[in-house]
Amino acid sequence: MKRGIQEIRRGFDGMDGAGVKLVRVLSQATINKLDPFLMLDVFDSDNYLDYIAGFPMHPHRGIETITYLISGAIEHQDSLGNRGTILPGGTQWMTAGSGIMHQEMPLKSEAMIGFQLWLNMPQKDKMQPPAYREVNEDQMPVYTQPGMTVRLISGEFGGVQGEVRPDYVSPQIYFVELAAGSSFSKQLPHDDTAFLFIFRGALQAGETLVEKKNGVLFTPGTDLEVTASEPALFMYIEGPKLDEPVAWGGPIVMNTKEELNEAFAELRSGTFLKTSEVRGVETLNKYPNPF
Repeated sequence: MKRGIQEIRRGFDGMDGAGVKLVRVLSQATINKLDPFLMLDVFDSDNYLDYIAGFPMHPHRGIETITYLISGAIEHQDSLGNRGTILPGGTQWMTAGSGIMHQEMPLKSEAMIGFQLWLNMPQKDKMQPPAYREVNEDQMPVYTQPGMTVRLISGEFGGVQGEVRPDYVSPQIYFVELAAGSSFSKQLPHDDTAFLFIFRGALQAGETLVEKKNGVLFTPGTDLEVTASEPALFMYIEGPKLDEPVAWGGPIVMNTKEELNEAFAELRSGTFLKTSEVRGVETLNKYPNPF
């Protein structure tokens, strides 16, 4: 059964962190449609004032965050003692689990282009220890054929295995480049969520031409295909639904309001971080509870 277009999403202009301008493509409004994917923020600016304020130290619990850069550079630091810089073609995969503090500070660049995706964690795994992975461009597995290049952050395509092999939810996350007239196609489980966002160019999906800066949510089915009407760059995500309740408060995603209240109470009391050793950052002991 071939997949069609369920919805085209352009996203909306927003601001987050200390004043970073971005386009929020997926949000709390799309939870039920995009399970297990929670949030997708897209960065695309050649004005450093749009992003230089960055995302100072803040907490997360219950999710995994995946950041990928096409252009620019972002410095990272977290409560596990990790420090690094995401560069073009590289990705950062952070498992917040039971709780982590981190900051992401973009550097002034000719252009800042990329995305951050939030992946939900199953209820039984939300309090697992936090973890951090960084993949540089030269470590990223790549599948190529005439007219198509697929960079695999996670999952498998054409016999190539992605660099990150997640421990809890196993999504397919690719960055795809297509020449005009070339097609991207794959088979997938009938009910898995499938979505893409076009950074450059345009894609033909069935009878519909989808222009750049738009996302496409596909209907259920086992066969998916899009064709580039002009040279195109897009991200593709696919994953199994968790079908669990979602309680989302700012940077924390749990399953119940009570769990959220507990997380924010721990932030205020200084007991949020569960790891035995915290290095490199000062624990936040005050954070507003949105409830």
